[in-house]
Amino acid sequence: MKSPSTITLALAATLSLVACDSTGGGSSTRESIRAVGSSTVYPFAKQVAESFARSNTGFASPLIESTGTGGGIQLFCSGLGPDTPDMANASRRMKVSEFERCQANGVEEVIELQVGLDGIAFASAKGGIMLNLSPKIVYEALAANPYGGEQTAKTWADVDPSLPAEPILVYGPPSTSGTRDALKELVLEAGCDSNPEMKALKEEDEDRHQTICTEVRSDGAYVDQGEQDNLIVQKIEGNPRSVGIFGYSYLEENLDKVQGLPMNGVDPTYENIASFQYPGARPLYVYVKKAHIRAIPGLEAFLQEWVKSWKADGPLAEIGLVASPDDVMADNERRVNEQVAITKEELGG
Repeated sequence: MKSPSTITLALAATLSLVACDSTGGGSSTRESIRAVGSSTVYPFAKQVAESFARSNTGFASPLIESTGTGGGIQLFCSGLGPDTPDMANASRRMKVSEFERCQANGVEEVIELQVGLDGIAFASAKGGIMLNLSPKIVYEALAANPYGGEQTAKTWADVDPSLPAEPILVYGPPSTSGTRDALKELVLEAGCDSNPEMKALKEEDEDRHQTICTEVRSDGAYVDQGEQDNLIVQKIEGNPRSVGIFGYSYLEENLDKVQGLPMNGVDPTYENIASFQYPGARPLYVYVKKAHIRAIPGLEAFLQEWVKSWKADGPLAEIGLVASPDDVMADNERRVNEQVAITKEELGG
């Protein structure tokens, strides 16, 4: 149960927003929509913001910040009011613990939108190292303690004799990134659970399973490259023997410089991600404070701009977003039109 002080603060923040808005829209303490979060969703959000600014000249251009999914949701859930973001972009779904933090801080109604699909792409420089990867290979190469044992692999051939005897060097996302979370869930954990003992451990000791299956080695074979995926592109371009991990959109945007690496023999392509044949396929999300929709000038229209942009023949597909299935798109358009808030139960709580 929330304390009276928490409820009072949340109510005051909401009333201050509404009061600002009711004076005629332009007198709000914050004129611009503010979105924070995922570096993967960032280029898509920027594209939608630019389209919105062109077609809605009466509103200020939205401010889009790349803070990483975890950091963005933390800011988003810090409370209501003009000093807090209106939206959080996320390359993985909001966690129940994050939703509970939102609730505790007065952010009681959160609208969840699946804006499209993306893939966690593994890539190397064009003409560089070529690896046919699998979740098992990636796990054994990158885990701090594969299957609970010592990490001894120095080269890809140490992991699988069919791979080249080149040093393992992978540039990837930091722990605050939704891409890292998806890497853990879709690739590392899947590879770890190829071992029956590890799969059984998940039932017996979930915390230990999580540590063994998702903790990444820290001896220099995996290099945390920060939230800017373009830096990873630059790193692997400069070292043809290295591998990078980033969102599919960055792969598509840089196909003149880098090449995608197959996973289970499946290439990271638009079609393979849309069909979920590619193991690293994942949904992308935007979270919106319902309390801010009436208060922040242009926010409702900005959400409609997302709906127009996320279709298969829309502008976001041109820069690498994979459109959601038709039924998912229709449901998310309904969520925008009816301003449907997500529940803890829907998030798995």
